[in-house]
Order: sequence, then structure tokens, then C-alpha cells
Amino acid sequence: MKGGIYCRQRCFLCGKNLRDDSRRRGCFCPDHPQVAATKRFFVRFPPDIFRNFTSYAEAERFLIGLRYKTDEGSFDSRDYRVSRPMGFANLADKYLAVKRVGVSASHYRNLSRYMQRAKDAWGLTNIKDLGYAEIEDLLVSQSGLSTKTRSNMKSCLHDFWSWVGKRRLIPKPMLPDFPETPFELGWRKIIDKATQEAIIEEVRRLTWDLNPKVWLGIRWLSIYIEMRPGELLKILEDHIDLGLGGFIIPHPKEKRPKFIRLLDEDLDAIRSMPRGLPHLRFFRHGTAVRKGCRPGQSFGEKYLYKWWKRACTNLGVEGVDLYGGTRHSTATALQDRFSPEEIRRNGTRHSSKAFDRYLQARADGALEMAKASTQLTGGAKVVSIEDRLLGGR
Repeated sequence: MKGGIYCRQRCFLCGKNLRDDSRRRGCFCPDHPQVAATKRFFVRFPPDIFRNFTSYAEAERFLIGLRYKTDEGSFDSRDYRVSRPMGFANLADKYLAVKRVGVSASHYRNLSRYMQRAKDAWGLTNIKDLGYAEIEDLLVSQSGLSTKTRSNMKSCLHDFWSWVGKRRLIPKPMLPDFPETPFELGWRKIIDKATQEAIIEEVRRLTWDLNPKVWLGIRWLSIYIEMRPGELLKILEDHIDLGLGGFIIPHPKEKRPKFIRLLDEDLDAIRSMPRGLPHLRFFRHGTAVRKGCRPGQSFGEKYLYKWWKRACTNLGVEGVDLYGGTRHSTATALQDRFSPEEIRRNGTRHSSKAFDRYLQARADGALEMAKASTQLTGGAKVVSIEDRLLGGR
């Protein structure tokens, strides 16, 4: 039969190795049957399984299990290697290494947090031993997490097991089912357009001498609602095409590039600003910088948010974040003039396709939406950089 039990002890009478005798359930000397092994047993099972045991009974149970799995057709030598290649924690690290080069830094941080919680719970448990019950128990045990975060964690684990299946680490029938994780999104606090414009004007007052692009970026977020703050900050000088009247976002959340048409006053504002090399971020620090920043350095992901909150504090506006106070508030205000479908299609453009034959029409629709967003309370004229410097503040 495949595999066997061996012993490191020798006969104290003749020095020969003690051999396995399954009928007597032990290891004995072939010439002196009365000499039996008492310790140092091990099982060797091809192709590469080697395991030590303190008693013959333990080694026997292990070997019987291996032979049973072989006959059953479920034997996998990886399950018994010392390195535990099928352990959840080891595979989770490999999964995260793959994701690190394929997703944004913020997305990777979230995935890493979710997987760390699972690693803390399951450690090196073989993934074949993890199923619906273990996943459900893990998700239920995550106290302190919102229902949305718990659902995101479930999605991360589901993606992990999809990755396991694609790498054929386990057969597809062994992939676990996943529990339902219903959630209800919280409501962001929004503001009316008059309050929004007052905050943006306060941002202009606070930051104009430091860097006009702080005000410009927040203004754009309140007008061009198809754009997210993270997408805005990643705009390069090379992405801006004044001839076409806007800029391209090559890697938005929708996974399809999109073109943002700009109002004439915003195009004039760009023309009045010093331009940089094509590979530089458009939203970067100028020569006047505060402590911790250096000229030419890109805005941090929370830089605009910091100035938005400072302006809100000065005006006594509480509980309104940058995303809710710009994109969400504008989209809500536009419902007075447009249907929800028009706002979705030409405003937020959640399902738009870039670089197709409808690009120009959809971009024009978004431009009309942007114009309307500036007229909800009369709008404020954009003054060029030169006018500001000449005293038009």
C-alpha cells in the first residue's frame, strides 16, 4: 500500500532499524521481535509528505487518512506541507500582492484591512475548510463596522475566492457560497446652492494668495458633477486640451475614460495660469506654500477637503463634507430643472461611455448641466488671474 510508518530507533541488541509491522501495530526488530519502538515515529507518503509523531497510533491514524483521501480522489499534498501553501493567511498575502499593482492606493488599503480581519480570525486554516458558515460567522462578528463596510468586506472575500478559483487552487465546486449582507447607505448632508457658493467664496478668500487652484478645484467639483474629487486631483497638464474645450479623465471609477467640457470662464482661468510640463499634476502647489508642502508637489487627497472644512467653520456650517457639499448638493439642486434621468445621464454620468460616437453629444449635455448649475442662484463671474492680481479681488 502507498506510504508507510517508520522509526528512527534501532534494536539495542543488533543495531538494525526497527520496521513497521501493521499486524502487531508497531515497529519491531526483524531478528528480535521482542524489541519494539517506543518513540520517534514518522510517516513518509509520496510524493512529498513527511510528518513526525510521538506514538505509533498517531502515525497510523494519519497514514490511514492519507490513504482514504487517495482512494476517494480528494488527496492534495499541498494540504500537508509544512509551509502551508493552502493556508488562508499565506494565500491572502499573495492575493494582496496581486491587487497592489492593479488597484488604487486607497482601494488597496481597504482590501488590506478587510483581509487582515479575516487573517486574524482564520490564520493558516486551509481554505478548503472555510465555507459559508465560517464566512458568515466572521462577518457577523465584526462589531463596530457599518452594514456597508461589512458588505464591502464580503465583496473583498468573494473576490479573493474568485481569484483562488481562477488560479485553480481548488476545484470550482469547492468554492464557498456567500451570505447576504444587506445594507442601507447613509445620507450625506447637503446644502442649498446659496450656501454652497458662500463656502466656495470663503475658500477663494482664504486661499487666493496662496494658490488659486484650491478655489478652482472646489468650484469645479460643484459645477462638473460627473467628476469625483479623486479624479480631479489626478488630472495632468497633458490631459487638458484647450482646443477641445476641456480635459480627459483616463481612469475614472467607471473604468471608461470620460471627457469633461469646461465653461468658457473656466477655460479662461486655465489660460491665465502658468502651465507646467505634461507629466505634472495640474493641481499642485505653487511657489507660495505652507509648512509641509513644497513647490510643484501634487495636492494631497485631503488637501481640498481641509480648506473646504476651514471655510465651513468660518461660516458656521457644520457636518457637510466636500463630496456632499459639492457634487451631491448640486445634483439635488438640479432636480428643479432636470429629471433624475437627465441628471444621471448628463450630470453624474454614471453609465456614460467615453471615446464612442456619442462622446460629443454627452459632453455637450454635461456642459449644459454645468451652465445650469452656475445659474441656480444667478452664478458668480469668474475673474481671471490677471484681474485678481491687478486688484480685482
